[in-house]
Amino acid sequence: MNDDDYSATELGSHWFQGPEPEQASEQAPDRVEGEVLRFGPGVTAAVVRRVENTPTAAQIWHGTLPGAPTPPRPSRARWPRRYVPAAVILLLVLGFLVWREYGPRVAVRAVDVTASEQPLACDGTANVLGLVRTDGRPGTLTYHWERSDGTRSEPLRETLARGQEEARLHLLWTFHGTGTHRAVARLVITSPTAHAAEGTFTYRCE
Repeated sequence: MNDDDYSATELGSHWFQGPEPEQASEQAPDRVEGEVLRFGPGVTAAVVRRVENTPTAAQIWHGTLPGAPTPPRPSRARWPRRYVPAAVILLLVLGFLVWREYGPRVAVRAVDVTASEQPLACDGTANVLGLVRTDGRPGTLTYHWERSDGTRSEPLRETLARGQEEARLHLLWTFHGTGTHRAVARLVITSPTAHAAEGTFTYRCE
């Protein structure tokens, strides 16, 4: 048989045995399943395209059918741009709160000591005021008083709340006897940083 005249016919599964040649020419079957595939010089372009477009088992398994659109990649969720400024402001506020709570402790800005300008009378008690100005952060001041009579108080502590920008520290100094004495009271801050200031007054008892 010549290759140019060769053709292959694929029949349905229910056609196990074809009819006799005489019967096939007289009566056509009611239903034919399958199609005729022709190979060789006589194959038409439509048949070639149909064969080329037939998916293989590997294409079906991997989901790469010819002509099928590529499945879209899942897009990553993104915040709308209108939320970006609000997120930045929120981060700044949170950062400020954390810094205020756990940041540097109280800082002393100035220290001043004042006493009465009028002379202290006999057996009187002077009320010396030490004014400490801070930056308003919370913390604890450690300090002591030094007097011109050579005495010194024990270390003292003053706790400052948040937003408290000054501390008023008092020294009560009592005098007895007659005479005139110029007294000096000195306030010494030892922490968080070292500061000192002093004030003077006069005791006079004739």
